Amino acid sequence: MSLSISGKTAIVTGAANGVGLAIARHFVDKGANVMFADMDDVRLAKEVGEQEEDSPIRRFSGDLREKLTIANLLSATIDAFDSVDILVNASRQVLHSDPLNPDDDAVEMALEQNLMASLRLSQLVAKRMIKQAETSGSKGQAGSIINLSSILANRAHPELMALSISNAALEQMTRSLAVALARNNIRVNAVAMGSVMSASLQEQLKETPDFRDVIERGTPVGRIASPTELAEAVQFLASEGASFITGQVITVDGGRTLLDPVT
Repeated sequence: MSLSISGKTAIVTGAANGVGLAIARHFVDKGANVMFADMDDVRLAKEVGEQEEDSPIRRFSGDLREKLTIANLLSATIDAFDSVDILVNASRQVLHSDPLNPDDDAVEMALEQNLMASLRLSQLVAKRMIKQAETSGSKGQAGSIINLSSILANRAHPELMALSISNAALEQMTRSLAVALARNNIRVNAVAMGSVMSASLQEQLKETPDFRDVIERGTPVGRIASPTELAEAVQFLASEGASFITGQVITVDGGRTLLDPVT
């Protein structure tokens, strides 16, 4: 079983910080060409910097909720690396919501950011993957798409209703696209993460340090995952080692969802 992604080209969204940045860097370390994409141009420039023409790293900044931005991202990737083999939709927004306020637009915003941006980019990239496979005459894997979800897709928290709804929708999108693209040899999977040291969790722990103890007590392995541990799961799904896996949601949570939430 080969877990190699060396020589492949990947687009990783949300790559300016946290989990997305960890995935993008991990892919580069494993020999892939990577387009780091994020709307935070300042942070992206700080993390990626200026790259030589032969570098395996490029950066693209823009709001992926805009269709033109998505098209420009794909064009920039093709211009830099000639092809795209892997898409990691790691851009996600954590919004607090009021479940009893009909004027609260957090759910709508979360669906646009966490679902629709990923769907539109996946559709556009999948078309490119299909075209590449037809041009090359390849009968093997044409591409792999991995979506980042959360265990909240299957759990309810009133203040995080928007995140739960958008992630549940993202997981169903994953399954639907997996069936639609299977005949084209494109696999679509998702990784549902528990408590990973993401940018949003780091900010939360700064505000409420005691929350770390709550997380660790509620996680059987007794700790918070590093972003690299999530990146390795994403690499597996992107590799030929997962060639018969599609439409699945792999949970990376240290066993947290195995516990009764009341305990």
